[in-house]
Amino acid sequence: MRYPGVGTGIWVCKDGKVLIGKRIGRTGTNMWCPPGGKLELWEEWEDHVRRETREECGLEIKHVRFMTLTNDMSPEFGTHFVTMCYVADWESGEPREEPGKHVDWQWRELGDLPQPLFWPTANFVKKGINPLEFKG
Repeated sequence: MRYPGVGTGIWVCKDGKVLIGKRIGRTGTNMWCPPGGKLELWEEWEDHVRRETREECGLEIKHVRFMTLTNDMSPEFGTHFVTMCYVADWESGEPREEPGKHVDWQWRELGDLPQPLFWPTANFVKKGINPLEFKG
């Protein structure tokens, strides 16, 4: 990478829990994170958030809100991303796995997230923002 990329993490909330899945087949394999991905050229942010959530776990979301940014550098993998962290409410659908990208989607309490967390996810958690209480 010559310049940082732009990514997202989308904290989907349902019944007092957040959705988190295990990454496979790429950077951060066997680490846990919410749905998210890389912003595509000419893509509006909210459109991106809805698309990534639909593609990665098959859910429709509502009440999409921006929360914060994280600065996610990983020299060991040669990556540097600015991650836009969003929160949204579940609207419909059941979590499903995207082949080759995620497995084992789970609804978890924020204080009971599986480990290890993908570093952008860990950076978000360190900020102390609770997506379940975020009003934005």
